[in-house]
Amino acid sequence: MSPAAPSTEAEFALLPADPELRAAIRGWRVALAQERRMADNTVEAYSRDLRQFLIHLERRGGTPSIAGLVALKPRDIRGFMAARRADEVGGRSLMRTLAGLRSFARHLEREGHGVVAALGAVRSPKVERRLPRPLPVAAAKALTDPELRAGEDREPWILARDAAVLALLYGAGLRISEALGIRREDAPLPGIDAVIVLGKGGKQRMVPVLPVVAEAVAGYVAACPHPLPAEGPLFVGARGGPLSARVIQYVVARARGALGLPQSATPHALRHSFATHLLARQGELRAIQELLGHASLSTTQLYTRVDAARLMSAFEAAHPRAGRMPVPRPRAEA
Repeated sequence: MSPAAPSTEAEFALLPADPELRAAIRGWRVALAQERRMADNTVEAYSRDLRQFLIHLERRGGTPSIAGLVALKPRDIRGFMAARRADEVGGRSLMRTLAGLRSFARHLEREGHGVVAALGAVRSPKVERRLPRPLPVAAAKALTDPELRAGEDREPWILARDAAVLALLYGAGLRISEALGIRREDAPLPGIDAVIVLGKGGKQRMVPVLPVVAEAVAGYVAACPHPLPAEGPLFVGARGGPLSARVIQYVVARARGALGLPQSATPHALRHSFATHLLARQGELRAIQELLGHASLSTTQLYTRVDAARLMSAFEAAHPRAGRMPVPRPRAEA
């Protein structure tokens, strides 16, 4: 655990904050995790950002306190953001930082400590939304082909397990955390045409499952040597415990090396590929939004820009006058 994300009494004691503020931070973290059901990584990221802010305040005015936070001026927040930019922190991270600080300020207000008005007077930094980076159809198929790893010195059930997870990522558009969060009793086996997954914010959604995906899952379940209790995880590691996402990331990294694919060929790229390939085949945007579990349609609409870039590329390659015509391209972050 990072020292910037306190979770023990010793780590809390190191926070640059007086006892009352420290207690408020502890309560805020509990609220984020238990009441708002935020992902652990988000809670830790918000905590790191708050700690950086408190360190900044301590250097300029002594030990931070709740009263001191309430009395802050907009220039104090802008000074902190400017200092972070000087440390080469990107716009996306700064936006998350401000979101975390505002989250803590709302917690203080709910607990009756007052309003940190300065945070409301500071605009969030503008950042261009990063375009998804899907794989071509042939590459996505190759990456999820079980035969790719047939020659590896691995137990057959492990190869079957990895193939089932990858099938869910590309065949159902799941996040890796959603695939690994499926319980054994909810396993999408042949004859079951949908699976219920737990997405971001603890939201459940039902996702259709293709027969080929169900067959991959069934092959893994039949081969797995470990007991799979109904309420336990569907996918387990070599020793029978819950499967780590890092294992699947490593599997994909090895496969992309064998196929000569770029570093952008990750487990999450398979989810992007699922959405992009559906859209390219006239998938309806609202339906794709529901399949992916996006809270906002604007997130799903990013895939239309990816598809537009693909069409423009095909136009430039095929049209006899394309080389003479300036064709606008959607911009994306590297």
